[in-house]
This record gives sequence, C-alpha cells and structure tokens, in this order.
Amino acid sequence: MKFFSKIKNNLPSLKSSLLAILSAILLIFAFPDFEFWFLAFFGLVPLLFAIELEKESFIKAFLTGWLFGIIFFFGTCWWLTFAPITYAKVPAVLAYFLLLCACIVVGFYPALFGGILSSFLKRFGHWGFLSAPFLWTAIEFLRLWTTGNNWNAIGYSQAFGSPIVGYAKIGGVFLISFFVVFSNAIIFLQKDYVHKLITTNDYVARKIDQKISERRYNLLIIIIIVSLFVITGLVSNFSVNKVFLEQKRFPSARVVAVQPNVPMSGLNREKWRKLREQQIIQAEKSIDRVRSLDFVSKDVIPTAVILPESPMNFQYEEDPEFRAYINNFAKRNNVSVLFNSAEPDKRREYGYFNSAVLINEKGEKVIQYDKIHLLPFGEFVPLPEPIEWIVPTMVGRFSHGEEYDLLPFGDAKAGVMICFESHFPSLSREYVRNGADVLVEMTNDGYLGNTPVLRQHLASAVFRAVETNRPVLRVTNVGVTAYINERGEILDEAPVYQEDTKIWSISKSDGKQTIYVKYGEWFAWLCSIVSLVLLFISFRKRK
Repeated sequence: MKFFSKIKNNLPSLKSSLLAILSAILLIFAFPDFEFWFLAFFGLVPLLFAIELEKESFIKAFLTGWLFGIIFFFGTCWWLTFAPITYAKVPAVLAYFLLLCACIVVGFYPALFGGILSSFLKRFGHWGFLSAPFLWTAIEFLRLWTTGNNWNAIGYSQAFGSPIVGYAKIGGVFLISFFVVFSNAIIFLQKDYVHKLITTNDYVARKIDQKISERRYNLLIIIIIVSLFVITGLVSNFSVNKVFLEQKRFPSARVVAVQPNVPMSGLNREKWRKLREQQIIQAEKSIDRVRSLDFVSKDVIPTAVILPESPMNFQYEEDPEFRAYINNFAKRNNVSVLFNSAEPDKRREYGYFNSAVLINEKGEKVIQYDKIHLLPFGEFVPLPEPIEWIVPTMVGRFSHGEEYDLLPFGDAKAGVMICFESHFPSLSREYVRNGADVLVEMTNDGYLGNTPVLRQHLASAVFRAVETNRPVLRVTNVGVTAYINERGEILDEAPVYQEDTKIWSISKSDGKQTIYVKYGEWFAWLCSIVSLVLLFISFRKRK
C-alpha cells in the first residue's frame, strides 16, 4: 500500500493533467491535416500553467510534460500505423499499441522540458518562464541529435501561411520554434492582467497592480528587442523576393516532373512494364509542350525528366533491359533523365545503395547520388552489427552514401534529397555550401496513405527552401508534387493520388548564402548553452 501511495503522491493533479491534454490538442490542430498554425502561438500556455502548478516537484512537472508529449506525438503521428495495418496485416490494436510505445519514448523530451522548467521556476521565480523558449529549443535540438529525427518540431507548424517562416534563413527551424515558444511565454506572463480584470477584491487588485508595475518595464524592453529582430527579418525577406524575381528571368533548364501514382502493392512484371510505359507517355506529352515553349521563345533550353522514388525498384546497372529502355528514351527525346535506382555497393557482398541516377541526352550515365540519410528500420537497422541482422526492415538493407554529389541541369547545379532526407537541414545546407542552385526532392509517401504525413513531409521541404534561399523541386509518386520557391511558397501543386506532370524552370542562383547556410545550427547551440548555464545556476545554492 505504501508503494502505491507513494506513486499516487508523485502524480500530477487532475487540473495539471487536463491542462497538459488541452495544450497537446491545441498543438495537434496547429499541424497538418488541420494547419491552424496560429494555435501554436498560445497552444503551450495551458502546459505552462500546469508546470507552474507542479513546480515544487520535479517528478510531477516531468510527468506533466510527458503526458503532453505522448498525446501530441500520438495525435500527429497516428499515420505510422497505416503501413503495418494495410500491407503487413498487423491487427489495428497491436499497431496502435506499438505506436503508443514509441510515443512514450519520444514523449521523454517534453517531459524533460517540464521537469527542468520547474527547477528554473523554483530558482528564478516567475521570470523563469522566459527561459522556456531557450529550453524548448535546446531539447528539440537534443531530440535531433539523440534520435536522428526532429519530426513535427513545433517550428514546422508554421510552414503553411505563417508570416514568420522567412526567419528560418537566419537560424533554421529552431529559430522558428524559439519564436513560437517565446510567444507562449509572453502570453503566459500576462496572466496577472487577466486576473486583475476578473477580480472583485480591492486588496488583490492592488497586489496585482504592484506585480504588474514591477514587470512592465522589463517586458517592454524584451518586446522592443524582439520587434527590432522581426523588422530586420522583414527587410531581409524583401531582398529575397527581389532576388527570386530576377532569377526567374533566366532559366538554365526546364524540368518535367512526373507524378505517376504507382500503387504500393499488387505489382507483377507485366503490371510493372505497363506502369513504366505509362510514365514515359506522361513524360513525352509534357516534353511536346516544352518543345512548343522553345519554338515560341526561339531558345533551345536543356530539358530534364524527373521520375520520383516509387515501388518500381529500377536497377540501372544490373538490369540491361531497363538500361536500354531508359537510354533510348533519353536519346529519342533529347532529354536527360533523373530517376531512383538500387545501385550495387561494390564494397560489400550483395550490398546496394538507394540512389538517384542521372542519364544525359546521349543515353550516358552522368552521375549517381547515393542516399546518405537512410530510413531507420525501413532501409537499415540502427543497432550493433551482430544484432541488426535479426531485426527485419520494411524495404531492404541499404548502404549509407558518403558523397554530397551535385547534378548538372544546364549550367545550374542541383542537390538531391531522397525520401525523408528533406527532413535533414544539414544535407541541403551542405549542398548549397558546395554550390547548389536548386534542390530536388524525390520521394514516395504512398506506403503511409492519404494521411497527414503528406503535408507534414511537405513542411520539411518548405523549411529547406527558406533556410537555403534555394527553390525545392518536389517530385513524388502520390503527392505532394510541387515547386517551392525561396520564400517557402508552394506553387503549381499536383493533386494527390492522381497521375500528373508539371513543367518547371531551373535557374542559376546568385551564389549568395544565407546566415543559416554559413553558420548552420548556431542558434540551436546558443539556446543549448543558455539552458546549460541556467541549469547550472538553478542547482547552485543561493548565498
């Protein structure tokens, strides 16, 4: 009985739990499929209230943050159950239970936020809430470093329509996360004003007035600093818009992006050939349109056809029939072709890379990019070698690529991101540092169904475009195929789960690099250092 009584005494109160749940729900609605991005600016306020209620107990505050994290990740990542239920025939109950287990693990990070913030509040009092944006950003950065994944970091909620997304070119998605949490902290610190409005007790009102006057000056200084930062970002955004308009006038190449809508299952060799032929027919119709554009402008611009990642499983080097087929297509239409292919890794027996292969107009292989960031448990097992062969993978066991190869499109250069590599800002940043003028994403989200993952994955591409000041040409199997400009605007979007082709232009950039490209995650490191200093101070005894 004492054991259960001890557990009960360390649990957060019902009020705190309900506040944490409310925060999780508000934040879920800020992400796709809902995309009410503005909710993120105050969605964490209930969680901050809950942590304040439990600030005397690290464990209670930790559990409060954990409850929030479990519900938030479950509510935004439920689509992970689609593939095992649909294709592996895993019982729905088991699939959702496994998802819950994963959410319990990743929920540790918001839990850490709750526990450490409670320590800051005990040490610094009410003003400890101004540490929240630094701490939250540092913990998101920690999640990226320890898990290799930062899916649905709070900054990604701002990808679609938010006016602050442009600041990602300064400090990446972590700076946007900071702004969002900072807004929540400032709103929370105004709760005394709200309390004053609803109180009828003169003594309480006088005490609140005293507290407000003590904080007003400091808050004013903070708001002025943030306002200056925002104005600087707006001016910078204007210059980006001007550069974009100048670049659009001088195309280096035209791209035919094919969205083939290949089904995820039921493929045999006959269906495979028919689907391949259908993709070529789609492409050739658009090539004819490109030729008409060249006739009108009297300029012959190099044309490239991009085929997305899909279940087609091309093997250029080891499949002579496919090699001859794609080479003939390129020569017949005088186009280069970029496609996804499983290419042999000669360093190990039966080893393969998940690659992007570029064939030129003469039907010759120009260059091959091998995927660097493989999908954990999908394309490799992130476990020690003696154990990894026991654990199955969903797609296969691929080798990690090592080279940041740039692909030529006319006189412009492109960096390629395969599948969820668009989620790694370090990759696109390295491409641009090496001279990339544009980024190309080839992906297939079809295994996860027509679920929020399509837009959540698209959000990553939006941020990669803004961070690098380079357009992203997103070519997908089922969607969302779209052109994303340097401002993060999604243009010429193809309808999902339909066959479609798009024609876009690629231009050389001016070669300029954003602050983010030059210095990377400097802001995330700054927040980490500030958080560590505050943590050190909070555990020192007061003199």
